[in-house]
Amino acid sequence: MNLQPNDSVLEIGAGPGNMTARLASTGALVWAVEIDPALAQGLREKFGGNPRVEILEADILQVPINQLARPVGRERIKVFGNLPYYITSPCLLRLFHYCCWIEEIVVMVQQEVAQRIVATPGSAEYGLFSVTCQYYTRPTLHFTIPPKAFRPAPQVHSALVRMQVAPQKESLGVQDEEAFWRWMKAAFAQKRKTLLNNWRRLCEPERLRRAMEQLGIDRRARAEALSLVQLAALQKTLGRAG
Repeated sequence: MNLQPNDSVLEIGAGPGNMTARLASTGALVWAVEIDPALAQGLREKFGGNPRVEILEADILQVPINQLARPVGRERIKVFGNLPYYITSPCLLRLFHYCCWIEEIVVMVQQEVAQRIVATPGSAEYGLFSVTCQYYTRPTLHFTIPPKAFRPAPQVHSALVRMQVAPQKESLGVQDEEAFWRWMKAAFAQKRKTLLNNWRRLCEPERLRRAMEQLGIDRRARAEALSLVQLAALQKTLGRAG
């Protein structure tokens, strides 16, 4: 993460504080979020004398990140953590909601989820979650981690993903994000159906055929075969009257 003393880090799931200590040793300001009361109390005892560490006994899905970030400024927060695998998607969506305050996200997730985050069009892992992550960030999968690295060992492999926050709204020409995501959710709603079928309720099929032909896209294509740029270009063309 290349942390500097003027950086601020939001750590998700601080646990016993092993990584909290490593993060704080750089001189960065650390907000250590821990939902478990016993672990949070242990963190308070461990870091009670460190003015650079603030313990937040809270659910990360409820933490008002903008309120934490406001004193240090926009795009100044780095996020680190071993995300609870059962709420990985909600965690990331929560962070994306506050994307204007965050510079980068470095998290450990289940390997299959990491592959979905960085998936490319046409691959089995590519879908709405991939598009969402790649709309808000530029993700890279750095390395995988075997079960034996954990105590107790889980049943799955893990992976570390770095996500440089870089929202694509302007570069893609998205005018209305609410409408954009309505179209994206519909595009991936039924994986086996073509885009023509999935978007049938949002626009006339003939309009979509013409737009696809204009953009050089096969009219038989499914959403899983199209890049974020292609999907956004189609939505922009059709959404003007949609």
